[in-house]
Amino acid sequence: MSTKVCYLLVSQMRLLNFLLHLPRQQKRVVQITLDSLIILSCYALAMFLRLDSWGFVATVETWYVMLPVIPMTIAVFAYLGLYLAVLRYIGSQAITTVLIGVVCSAILIFMVSQAFGWFVPRSVPAIYALLATAALGGIRLFWRGIYLQATAAGKTRVAVYGAGASGRQVVASLRNGHEYEPIAFIDDEQSLHGSTISGLKVFNPKDLHTLIEINRAEVILLAMPSSTLEQRQEILARLETFRIQVQTIPGMSDLVAGRATVSDIRAVSVDDLLGREPVPPQQELLSANISDKVVMVTGAGGSIGSELCRQILTLNPKRLVLMEQSEYALYQIDQDLQTLRTSIGQNIELVPVLASVQHCKRTEAAMRRFKVQTVYHAAAYKHVPLVEANVVEGVRNNVFGTLHAVEAAISAEVEAFIMVSTDKAVRPTNVMGATKRMGELICQAYARIQNKTKLSMVRFGNVLGSSGSVIPLFSSQIHDGGPVTVTHPEITRYFMTIPEAAQLVIQAGAMAKGGDVFVLDMGKPIRIVDLARRMISLSGQTSWSAEEKRPKEPGDIEIRFSGLRPGEKLYEELLIDVSAAPTRHPRIMTASEGSLEINELRSILQGLREASEQQDAARIRDILKSAPTGYMPQSDLTNATPSQGPDDTTRPNAKLHLVKGSS
Repeated sequence: MSTKVCYLLVSQMRLLNFLLHLPRQQKRVVQITLDSLIILSCYALAMFLRLDSWGFVATVETWYVMLPVIPMTIAVFAYLGLYLAVLRYIGSQAITTVLIGVVCSAILIFMVSQAFGWFVPRSVPAIYALLATAALGGIRLFWRGIYLQATAAGKTRVAVYGAGASGRQVVASLRNGHEYEPIAFIDDEQSLHGSTISGLKVFNPKDLHTLIEINRAEVILLAMPSSTLEQRQEILARLETFRIQVQTIPGMSDLVAGRATVSDIRAVSVDDLLGREPVPPQQELLSANISDKVVMVTGAGGSIGSELCRQILTLNPKRLVLMEQSEYALYQIDQDLQTLRTSIGQNIELVPVLASVQHCKRTEAAMRRFKVQTVYHAAAYKHVPLVEANVVEGVRNNVFGTLHAVEAAISAEVEAFIMVSTDKAVRPTNVMGATKRMGELICQAYARIQNKTKLSMVRFGNVLGSSGSVIPLFSSQIHDGGPVTVTHPEITRYFMTIPEAAQLVIQAGAMAKGGDVFVLDMGKPIRIVDLARRMISLSGQTSWSAEEKRPKEPGDIEIRFSGLRPGEKLYEELLIDVSAAPTRHPRIMTASEGSLEINELRSILQGLREASEQQDAARIRDILKSAPTGYMPQSDLTNATPSQGPDDTTRPNAKLHLVKGSS
């Protein structure tokens, strides 16, 4: 019996393959021929069912009826577009077309028989209509099913989470593709459980184990673009316990804006894992320093700088000056912004300036020439291990680059200067953090001695997807089968999406009164090892580490702890002092922190300049340690935690003057 079944399936596959490779005109001829035979057969069967006898077969007049009916029915089908439909993509619309055509055909049978007086019982057209609809529609659905079954081999079996309109659109798109085979829906709505939608059964999320083990689902696809971030995170938390890959379709904002379609399937983004629901921006803050003004962004090709440029461009500045020392990065952001400018229908002038902020005269000349009114200073070396290994360049760029940018802005009478800072500037254990804290001290000191330019700083933690972020590194390591390297089991970091960070930087700068240190609400810190485990789980793999008591199984992705890198802290902080005052924006705070008198600052800068010219990295470290930056190298600390870290206002050589931030 099994041999006969196999032979039948092979025969069907051969016939299907033959039909699929026929030219389109020949396929239509085959369809018309089969439809004609089916129409004639259904008419004969309708007569038999009505008369309960085959005696009518010998009556010639009985068959005369079909001579005009068959070609006229085929003509109706052709007019309705039935033969233009591609059989493999046929759906409910084609069945409707068949029904309309068959009803017309039944009416024709009645009219022709009555007109010529040929014997056809009056109930035959009705019986014929039922039989023909079932036969003509059924044969098409049958061959479509055979095609889908044949092409399902080798496809990835997908369970679609969300049986709403988007989910149904996804299923239709997947069925027309060549990569995925939808096998079921999953939905939280209890009234849908057990029902069938688009030919697929709707499962309760509690039955995921059955769906994965018995129905052999390989991927779960989230099709809920209008759901909140909190809802998606709850679903992802449930799915993490299963060894199955999770993918998603774009969010509703991307769909509405036309940046993506429902069929654009992608891996679950880290925004879905760690992101927060965005707080609606305050338009007056966004526009204050940008609309109808000349804006400059230093470090325009970097992660934050490039996103600042994109958001600034949408706020209708008079001119946007892009300052970047990397030719390739400057070319990339200039091209991206030109495309964006065209898409939003604006004619804003873009000025790419290839230069480093270390060149004071070049920076000032650019500000004067283009009449810059607002500067967002994002240029910095930020990779902790690299700066730790290149101390002199770190100081030149992060300290003196900031100094020259500030002096140039004041000299060119720029209205507002906003420095992008980092949480690593708080009680730094590395040179990068210490140099960024020096940059903050420069802005604070110069804010006290002049009132031409409002100087402020915005401090925040890691941004998701930035260059050097652990996210792309983990993704690459998971793709390669591991190991995923985490420096320490207890290391934590704050995370924020790049768009949210850039938007908050713009709004914070608009509230500045001079010398302000703004701190962004980063939410709760995340354990990096937990992030790694979640990313591994949602890729359909299982994580394993040497600390676990179970043996490593085939397919497990190892998490390997490599040890803290030079200058790296276990914990990051956003405040030197524990106090922070709220502002008019719920996710922006202002800190009351110490600043230096300008003469004290200049004395420290002179020492750093001399040590840099002499390429004396050891002396630079000593100066940074003695300066009131709070810098204490990792080697000087043992078991440092946020509560145990040194407070720079209590160190003997610190001469800080507390400056209250504005609110």
